[in-house]
Amino acid sequence: MHRRFGLLQATALNMSNMIGVGPFITIPVLMAAMGGPQALLGWAVGLVIACGDGLIWSELGAAMPGSGGSYLYLRDAFGRQTFGRAMAFLFIWQFLLSGPLEIASGYIGFAQYARYLWPGLTETQARLIMAVLGIAIVALLYRRITTIGRITVALWIGTMLTVGIVIITGPFHFNPKLAFDFPPHAFQFSLGFLMGLGEAARVGVYDYLGYYDVCYIGDEVKEPGRVIPSSIIISLLGVVAIYVTINLTLIGVVPWRDFVPAPGKTLPDPPPPVVSWYIERLYGNGAAKVFTLMVLWTAFASCFSLMLGYSRIPFAAARDGNFFSIFGRIHPRKDFPHISLLFVGGLSILCSLLPLMTVIDALLTTRIVVQFIGQIAAVIWLRRQAPEMERPFRIWLYPVPVFVALAGWIFLLVTTNRITLAYAMATLVAGVIFFLVWSRWTRRWPFASSLGQPTNA
Repeated sequence: MHRRFGLLQATALNMSNMIGVGPFITIPVLMAAMGGPQALLGWAVGLVIACGDGLIWSELGAAMPGSGGSYLYLRDAFGRQTFGRAMAFLFIWQFLLSGPLEIASGYIGFAQYARYLWPGLTETQARLIMAVLGIAIVALLYRRITTIGRITVALWIGTMLTVGIVIITGPFHFNPKLAFDFPPHAFQFSLGFLMGLGEAARVGVYDYLGYYDVCYIGDEVKEPGRVIPSSIIISLLGVVAIYVTINLTLIGVVPWRDFVPAPGKTLPDPPPPVVSWYIERLYGNGAAKVFTLMVLWTAFASCFSLMLGYSRIPFAAARDGNFFSIFGRIHPRKDFPHISLLFVGGLSILCSLLPLMTVIDALLTTRIVVQFIGQIAAVIWLRRQAPEMERPFRIWLYPVPVFVALAGWIFLLVTTNRITLAYAMATLVAGVIFFLVWSRWTRRWPFASSLGQPTNA
């Protein structure tokens, strides 16, 4: 593994992941969550959570740069052979579900906008498109990291061009009466308002996911103590400006009532291609088709960035004995974890068969306890137990951002629908049981002493 990723490549990786098709496919879902533009409050709540969490990733990533990101932080913070081993295992366990789900959401968005170009696209044809897309991304990633860096920047440029068209054209056609057309009692506080706010915030957080993607390839980043936190902060600031403009621009041209169903009715899944509608209303069907091709480019860039980062996680776990050893193999000539890449790529294609909102809710809920809240505990624990640890970056205004992020993640959990929450908790419990059975079978912690083996076996 070679350190070749600089600040430009790292920022491009994060932003390509963050922007992707997220805002293009979730605007209808966001508005439907609260029945109007007041749902932008949920997007703002998601932003606050992402900013606090981004500082946590920055401190951990700068202090412990290596492949695997969260896997590495949880393992080393709590003890490689004891509780840290359990946390690292549970992270891999939930990742096998949440990581491919996140990549699959990009495939689903790609197929959604492909339907604008080919309205008669059948469900079977859409699934075939998603499978081909997944195979193409794996094939493109099957090469050296130096080449990957150049491809990442090229895809990022296309993404920024797509976003730029929306941002530049928007102010000239923005209608505030459409953008701020609030329904009656839009801000009346109630339990329903709170649950809707939680749903909108989950959509907002989903749109921001990826600000930390560079942490997963920490072994391949130059000057990680500087590059990792800088790329996270720059990515968040840049995408904040972009999202504010995009969200307001779209609902200032396409009335939200055109794509949000009336009370009692269900939003189509996947939702309609609102950005293509936006361009069509301004410049006609021909221009909308050209722009839709650019949206497809953006979706491809997002999935590419996700696959690059997430393919390093099983590799990192296998390298130190906490996952099947085959995933720790490095390509003999191209120096990248090829088995891990093929595995994550295959799972992502399978996950693309699920409905979009099922994918979004499941991937977020399964991550919150082990990964996001787990990293909060890791930061606090390391600050207390290892104050002498070298930290090239320290969380600004610590501990305020830490507790803001914690409150936000808990809020998202308690406002999640019961079925999804039960699924996430059942997955976690199953992971704990599997870890205990595996540990007893291999005579490792927490059973090592009782079985007559040293605790560091």
